[in-house]
Amino acid sequence: MPSTAAKTIEVAVGVLRRPGGDILIAKRAASAHQGGLWEFPGGKREDGEDILTALVREFDEELGVEIDHQACRSMMKIHHDYGDKAVCLNVWWIEGCKGEPEGREGQPLRWVTPAALASYAFPEANRAIVDGILQAAVSDSGTAS
Repeated sequence: MPSTAAKTIEVAVGVLRRPGGDILIAKRAASAHQGGLWEFPGGKREDGEDILTALVREFDEELGVEIDHQACRSMMKIHHDYGDKAVCLNVWWIEGCKGEPEGREGQPLRWVTPAALASYAFPEANRAIVDGILQAAVSDSGTAS
Protein backbone atom coordinates (compact mmCIF):
# COMPACT_ATOMS: atom_id res chain seq x y z
CA MET A 1 0.00 0.00 0.00
CA PRO A 2 1.58 3.32 -1.03
CA SER A 3 2.08 6.00 1.57
CA THR A 4 -0.43 8.79 1.93
CA ALA A 5 2.38 10.97 3.34
CA ALA A 6 3.23 14.04 1.25
CA LYS A 7 6.98 13.49 1.60
CA THR A 8 9.51 11.28 3.31
CA ILE A 9 10.69 12.49 6.71
CA GLU A 10 14.48 12.33 7.05
CA VAL A 11 15.54 11.23 10.53
CA ALA A 12 18.96 11.09 12.22
CA VAL A 13 19.22 8.07 14.55
CA GLY A 14 22.04 7.28 16.96
CA VAL A 15 23.00 3.91 18.38
CA LEU A 16 24.91 5.14 21.42
CA ARG A 17 27.22 2.43 22.72
CA ARG A 18 29.12 2.81 25.96
CA PRO A 19 32.24 0.90 26.99
CA GLY A 20 31.15 -2.64 27.75
CA GLY A 21 28.73 -2.65 24.82
CA ASP A 22 25.43 -1.53 26.36
CA ILE A 23 23.12 0.41 24.02
CA LEU A 24 20.89 3.37 24.95
CA ILE A 25 17.20 3.14 24.09
CA ALA A 26 14.34 5.56 24.77
CA LYS A 27 10.59 5.05 25.03
CA ARG A 28 8.41 7.08 22.68
CA ALA A 29 5.67 9.20 24.21
CA ALA A 30 2.25 7.52 24.06
CA SER A 31 0.90 10.46 22.03
CA ALA A 32 3.67 10.23 19.36
CA HIS A 33 3.58 8.29 16.09
CA GLN A 34 4.41 4.69 17.10
CA GLY A 35 3.88 5.82 20.70
CA GLY A 36 4.75 3.58 23.61
CA LEU A 37 7.41 1.71 21.63
CA TRP A 38 11.14 1.84 22.30
CA GLU A 39 13.53 3.53 19.88
CA PHE A 40 17.09 4.61 19.37
CA PRO A 41 17.46 8.34 20.11
CA GLY A 42 17.44 10.94 17.35
CA GLY A 43 15.03 13.09 15.42
CA LYS A 44 14.03 14.90 12.27
CA ARG A 45 16.54 16.73 10.12
CA GLU A 46 15.70 20.43 9.84
CA ASP A 47 15.79 22.30 6.52
CA GLY A 48 19.35 23.26 5.55
CA GLU A 49 20.87 20.90 8.11
CA ASP A 50 23.12 17.96 7.22
CA ILE A 51 22.25 14.66 8.85
CA LEU A 52 25.23 14.50 11.22
CA THR A 53 24.53 18.04 12.47
CA ALA A 54 20.92 16.95 13.07
CA LEU A 55 22.15 13.97 15.09
CA VAL A 56 24.40 16.13 17.28
CA ARG A 57 21.57 18.67 17.82
CA GLU A 58 18.98 16.00 18.67
CA PHE A 59 21.27 14.30 21.21
CA ASP A 60 21.85 17.65 22.90
CA GLU A 61 18.14 18.59 22.91
CA GLU A 62 16.68 15.19 23.86
CA LEU A 63 19.43 13.74 26.07
CA GLY A 64 21.60 16.64 27.20
CA VAL A 65 24.81 15.05 25.94
CA GLU A 66 27.49 16.16 23.54
CA ILE A 67 28.64 13.86 20.78
CA ASP A 68 31.64 14.40 18.57
CA HIS A 69 31.50 13.89 14.79
CA GLN A 70 34.64 11.73 15.10
CA ALA A 71 32.74 9.37 17.46
CA CYS A 72 30.06 8.76 14.80
CA ARG A 73 30.22 6.07 12.13
CA SER A 74 27.53 5.47 9.53
CA MET A 75 25.70 2.20 10.21
CA MET A 76 22.86 2.03 7.68
CA LYS A 77 20.06 3.89 5.92
CA ILE A 78 16.50 2.55 6.18
CA HIS A 79 13.53 3.62 4.07
CA HIS A 80 10.21 2.59 5.60
CA ASP A 81 6.61 3.37 4.71
CA TYR A 82 4.09 3.07 7.54
CA GLY A 83 1.22 3.99 5.21
CA ASP A 84 0.41 7.21 7.06
CA LYS A 85 4.06 8.29 7.22
CA ALA A 86 7.21 7.51 5.25
CA VAL A 87 10.62 7.82 6.90
CA CYS A 88 14.26 7.59 5.92
CA LEU A 89 16.34 6.66 8.96
CA ASN A 90 20.02 7.62 8.74
CA VAL A 91 21.51 5.43 11.46
CA TRP A 92 24.88 6.07 13.11
CA TRP A 93 27.02 4.18 15.61
CA ILE A 94 28.13 6.56 18.36
CA GLU A 95 31.02 5.48 20.54
CA GLY A 96 30.52 7.45 23.74
CA CYS A 97 29.47 10.99 24.61
CA LYS A 98 30.20 13.82 27.04
CA GLY A 99 27.73 13.79 29.90
CA GLU A 100 25.23 11.25 31.18
CA PRO A 101 22.06 10.93 29.05
CA GLU A 102 18.81 12.07 30.65
CA GLY A 103 15.31 12.10 29.20
CA ARG A 104 14.92 15.85 28.74
CA GLU A 105 11.48 15.38 27.16
CA GLY A 106 10.28 13.10 29.94
CA GLN A 107 11.09 9.94 27.99
CA PRO A 108 12.31 6.90 29.93
CA LEU A 109 15.84 5.79 29.00
CA ARG A 110 17.52 2.43 29.45
CA TRP A 111 20.98 1.04 28.86
CA VAL A 112 20.55 -2.52 27.61
CA THR A 113 22.78 -5.27 26.32
CA PRO A 114 22.48 -6.07 22.62
CA ALA A 115 20.96 -9.46 23.48
CA ALA A 116 18.25 -7.78 25.62
CA LEU A 117 17.02 -5.66 22.68
CA ALA A 118 14.84 -8.57 21.50
CA SER A 119 12.68 -8.21 24.62
CA TYR A 120 11.67 -4.61 23.78
CA ALA A 121 8.98 -3.55 21.31
CA PHE A 122 10.36 -1.26 18.56
CA PRO A 123 8.72 0.40 15.54
CA GLU A 124 8.88 -1.75 12.40
CA ALA A 125 11.50 0.53 10.81
CA ASN A 126 13.87 -0.19 13.74
CA ARG A 127 14.03 -3.97 13.18
CA ALA A 128 16.97 -3.67 10.79
CA ILE A 129 18.81 -1.56 13.39
CA VAL A 130 18.31 -4.22 16.07
CA ASP A 131 19.51 -6.89 13.60
CA GLY A 132 22.59 -4.79 12.79
CA ILE A 133 23.42 -4.37 16.48
CA LEU A 134 23.04 -8.11 17.10
CA GLN A 135 25.28 -8.92 14.13
CA ALA A 136 27.93 -6.49 15.39
CA ALA A 137 27.72 -8.01 18.89
CA VAL A 138 28.32 -11.48 17.46
CA SER A 139 31.28 -10.18 15.45
CA ASP A 140 32.67 -8.36 18.50
CA SER A 141 32.28 -11.42 20.76
CA GLY A 142 35.22 -13.07 19.02
CA THR A 143 37.46 -10.22 20.15
CA ALA A 144 35.87 -9.36 23.51
CA SER A 145 37.59 -10.38 26.73
